[in-house]
Amino acid sequence: MNEEIQNPTEGSSDIAGMSIDLAMTHGPGLVLAIVTLGVGLWVINRVVALLHRTMEARSVEPTLARFLRSLVGVGLKALLFVSVLGMVGIETTSFIAVLGGAALAVGLALQGSLSNFAGGVLILLFRPFRVGQVIETQGSLGTVNEIGILHTVLKTFDNRTIIIPNGDLANDRIVNLSLEENRRAEWTFGVSYDDDIRKVRETLTEVLQAEERLLAEPEPTIVISAFADSSVNFMVRAWVPAGDLWPVTWEVNEQAKLAFDEKGITIPFPQRDLHVRSGNPAG
Repeated sequence: MNEEIQNPTEGSSDIAGMSIDLAMTHGPGLVLAIVTLGVGLWVINRVVALLHRTMEARSVEPTLARFLRSLVGVGLKALLFVSVLGMVGIETTSFIAVLGGAALAVGLALQGSLSNFAGGVLILLFRPFRVGQVIETQGSLGTVNEIGILHTVLKTFDNRTIIIPNGDLANDRIVNLSLEENRRAEWTFGVSYDDDIRKVRETLTEVLQAEERLLAEPEPTIVISAFADSSVNFMVRAWVPAGDLWPVTWEVNEQAKLAFDEKGITIPFPQRDLHVRSGNPAG
């Protein structure tokens, strides 16, 4: 009877022996995995910090810089964790296969979003426009308020907000109205065939000389552009700072009309002569 009773010390010694065996077998690998994890995280943080300083020195768009730092950090940490799991004896082949399949499924489900994402990366990388500039695209004209990874936000001059997917924007024609420092303003003035064209030219020259926001170089030009049905059309071109384009255009329109009125120059409108015949048409 006494022989069937197990000695507690024997069970404890068995557990201790198994613990020692496990420690001897897997201990070095576990210690190496922990050290690798710690050193790897430190190295990844240094790499991300170096990438941040490099992009900051090269004036990379802040949105793109944040995205690239996150992408590099997450990618390196994923590789590190997979390596650490392999060190402690965990099979990672099936794990990687599952992640690859999940990534493929997500990619197929988000094709439109991925297209916008790729467009956003291209826009932020090549910078055809920046925040604060005026662009015309997708049938809209406005100031760029925000450039995101998936969409770009425009604010129109009548205070509407337009959100454009970056996939469409990257594949469409973009007219950047703020890229150049100076812009060319253009006017067309029609005068009567009875007016003295030398007097018209002198009047327009005086109007341009009175507008201080016009640039002296390149020199403004005044030419006859067409002989229309009811008028002789003068085309006027002058260069102005980009921010003054529309105010100068409207101001010159007004001053030209006032000057024409003061000097008796006629701005004609289409006219037709009607000839009325009396009597019996059949006779």
